[in-house]
Amino acid sequence: MSAFVLPPPPVPSVAVAGSAARLPVRRIFCVGRNYAAHAREMGRDPDREPPFFFTKPADALVDDRAGVAYPPATAELHHEGELVVALGRGGRDIAPAAALALVWGYGIGNDLTRRDLQAEAKAAGRPWDMGKGFDASAPCGPIHPVAAVGHPDRGALTVHVNGTLRQRGDLAELIWPVPEIIACLSRLVALAPGDLIYTGTPAGVGALVPGDVCEVAVDGLGRLVTPILPAG
Repeated sequence: MSAFVLPPPPVPSVAVAGSAARLPVRRIFCVGRNYAAHAREMGRDPDREPPFFFTKPADALVDDRAGVAYPPATAELHHEGELVVALGRGGRDIAPAAALALVWGYGIGNDLTRRDLQAEAKAAGRPWDMGKGFDASAPCGPIHPVAAVGHPDRGALTVHVNGTLRQRGDLAELIWPVPEIIACLSRLVALAPGDLIYTGTPAGVGALVPGDVCEVAVDGLGRLVTPILPAG
């Protein structure tokens, strides 16, 4: 085996519910504007157009209850609570009817967003990368195996900040449900074990400041708690 000129970075991973083992993570895909009410609050028509995707680096993952330092270069850090899908198998050109067979489990995520940087990028016709894919931008709770929770397709998704309700939706309101998300994404890239998919957020996204505690909950999957710390 060839030697590396630098020490290889650690493998990104997420916790597994009820286990000391962890799930290695390869890539993080996110679905944009997948709830109609959120599409409207972002100034977009919620008609069922083909889904679009963006990515976050796998090393942006943050465990449940781990603090996130307020990131640099923003005055508008926003929360976006989401259902997360973890793949245990991969493939290309997957049919929707076969897509759920790829899923290893489900968890809860928070697609933290530097909204001002995202808005500037949109206005200039530039990529969103620095608005979405910054350090510690992907809190993710433990992944619950399909064998334990099945394939959740309905149930409340809520976000509270300091105990006050900010977001509320239902998984049944996804414009593109999980099988179709997987099928569409598999026509764009080869999916693989360890890929995570953040499936979109309901309306009510809003700002976080140092000292806030953001709690995302999904029926049957528990909750993800993320304290926001002072800037590092």
